[in-house]
Amino acid sequence: MTTGTRWLDAEQQVAWRAYLLGTARLMAKLDDDLRQFGLGLNDYEILVRLSEAPDRRLRMADLADRLHQSRSRLTHTVGRLESADLVRRTSCTSDKRGVWAELTEAGFALLEQAAPFHVEGVRENLLDLASSEDFAAVGRVFDAVSEHIGQR
Repeated sequence: MTTGTRWLDAEQQVAWRAYLLGTARLMAKLDDDLRQFGLGLNDYEILVRLSEAPDRRLRMADLADRLHQSRSRLTHTVGRLESADLVRRTSCTSDKRGVWAELTEAGFALLEQAAPFHVEGVRENLLDLASSEDFAAVGRVFDAVSEHIGQR
């Protein structure tokens, strides 16, 4: 019976499964490494995005889009970070519906402590295992994936 399904060949299946398992293990390892700082990987990424933004703040909707998180999930996570005095939320004066998420000094100080350990984990568990050419290829593939899915 022909279904028109474009099945993965054996080589593609091996690569796909390696990607799934490797990504799951890498994310779990990086998340676990950040626990010594009281952060998870999602928390860390929020602090990073805020630290890179002008005035260390972003509108919550923009932050959710950049992290590819639902607004409700982001609101919950930012609420936890706010309780820990790592992030503060303020109303947007130009748009009464908008809310800013802003990195606090304590949040920035924690990020400065955690970042070297996180970067070392990324290097040790990913970058050092691949050639620069392989890593560049991964970047090109996921740029294409993001562009393709972003068009839908």
